[in-house]
Amino acid sequence: MSPADASSAPRPYRVVQWATGTLGRAVIRGVLDRPGLELAGVWVHTPAKDGADAGLLAGRGPTGVTATRDPAAILDLDADCVVYAPGRAGDPLADLDTVCALLASGKNVISMNGLVYPQAHGPSLVNELEQACKRGGSSVHGTGFNTGFMADVMPLALSRLSRRITHVYSRECSDFARHPSWRMVHHMVGFGRDEESFLRSLRPARTAMRTLYTESLHLVAAGLGVDLDEIDVDMDYRLAGTDLEITAGRIPRGTVAAARWTFSGLTGGRPVISVEVIHKADAARICDWGDPGHSVRVHGRPSITLTTDDEWVSDEVSAAAAHALNSVPVVCAAEPGIRTYLDLPPIVGRMEAAPPGAL
Repeated sequence: MSPADASSAPRPYRVVQWATGTLGRAVIRGVLDRPGLELAGVWVHTPAKDGADAGLLAGRGPTGVTATRDPAAILDLDADCVVYAPGRAGDPLADLDTVCALLASGKNVISMNGLVYPQAHGPSLVNELEQACKRGGSSVHGTGFNTGFMADVMPLALSRLSRRITHVYSRECSDFARHPSWRMVHHMVGFGRDEESFLRSLRPARTAMRTLYTESLHLVAAGLGVDLDEIDVDMDYRLAGTDLEITAGRIPRGTVAAARWTFSGLTGGRPVISVEVIHKADAARICDWGDPGHSVRVHGRPSITLTTDDEWVSDEVSAAAAHALNSVPVVCAAEPGIRTYLDLPPIVGRMEAAPPGAL
């Protein structure tokens, strides 16, 4: 490349990865592999990772980017965007101060823990985020796989094929039999707990899940031009009939091995938007509530149904990471403020030349 060509080449977007769980590591690998993106920094939870090379944390060679536990070090970085994946499912409002600090520092934020439709939480939250965006000249966008795509973006995409819509339904059924994370399966989802312990954990879990999926319901409602009066939440569970040996560790007989969450957005006392989320420790051994996969139905004229098995997406973590990274250029180019799926131009992947010898 000549000096003239080099000077005219667009500057890569400098990306920070916030937290290095399974999703965060996938994002780091995606940044390292993608032309036009550059890894600017990494924030980590644990002391053991502090000072480690980001590439090594992600299973790659050294990058020269050192991970840090110091938020101030991240705030001081020259970076365009932070992919914010703090690692725990649920309450996207728990770390609002951190998100606002990142926005005020001039960094766009792509949240993998909610904020797909902050307006669902009322004007106070919206104002706080908008003020932080105004101070930093930045934007915030929530994305992911479910939520962030299957529960909200996909129903809206299918809705363009229908008119006189009366009900929208999305379903996710996940099989955790091969999921490697003990923390995710046993701690966050709650499998392997006795019934009493599981029921005690439901109150905070219900709050977190309601907060998260309320956003998807309101995003779909806003896209379809309807106001929701209230959100109804229902939860059911099943106990293991025998010991289940799964990748993340044994689920003993008599402990919780499956859970189903149902979220319904009501208008005039009638459910108009519904989301069903089913988790199974081992779908081959637990037959209740159908097979793993995804389903989206738009009831209208005509009605549209899309149903997939669990092989439709080969890796949901990689899909969520790709959704975030494909969003980076669009979010960085957006006007400052809250930017949902309804506000942004289409976010698509990019075609790349196949490596030599590839089919």
